[in-house]
Amino acid sequence: MEFSLDNWNHLFKLDPAKEISDEDLDAVCESGTDAVVVGGTDDVTLDGVLDLLSRIRRHTVPCVLEISNLESITPGFDYYFIPMVMNSTEKKWMMDIQHEAIKEYQDSMNWDEIVVEGYCILNEEAKAFKQTKCELPDDDDVVAYAYMAEHIFHLPVFYMEYSGTYGNTELVQTVKEQLKDTKLVYGGGIENSVQAREMKEHADTIVVGNLIYSDIKQALKTVNAVKDK
Repeated sequence: MEFSLDNWNHLFKLDPAKEISDEDLDAVCESGTDAVVVGGTDDVTLDGVLDLLSRIRRHTVPCVLEISNLESITPGFDYYFIPMVMNSTEKKWMMDIQHEAIKEYQDSMNWDEIVVEGYCILNEEAKAFKQTKCELPDDDDVVAYAYMAEHIFHLPVFYMEYSGTYGNTELVQTVKEQLKDTKLVYGGGIENSVQAREMKEHADTIVVGNLIYSDIKQALKTVNAVKDK
């Protein structure tokens, strides 16, 4: 049976290109978050990924690799997230890289451990937006991408990525109302428990990333803010 995000409310995302102390990493792993995702945009190397993997593996929290490039793919993670950037202007980021990965790794892929994400990057200043040559969609476009993710591609996840800036809660709610089977994941700009709780009211799962590096105490508080009591 393929993995789903049904019971995952909160994820922490660690960037292999950023430094994190053992103390902070241990706190993240023991926080009660549903999983720790390893992923980033630039300077993601196999060495950086392996370093985080070995340190996270000291804990029991599920560990996920969100694939940034083919060079940093490694066994040892519990799950693998494969992004498809739906608002990219280049087919490369929607299909070609994934095609290349399938050719190379098909024989070792276990689809019980793999989740394909329909990504929509919504911050023009984000590194990922620029790297994947995205076009900024309006609200109707985003809703249509979500519809496509569920009804055309049958993707398990639609990911609204605001990457460093706090998103439009009304749009997140509108997108959630559009989806039935596809899970809505929100990431970007969450700086405190209030914002975490607000976004979790609409999204199925929230992702907290940058806050780990800027204010670890606030980051840790976001876990209890969204967990069902």
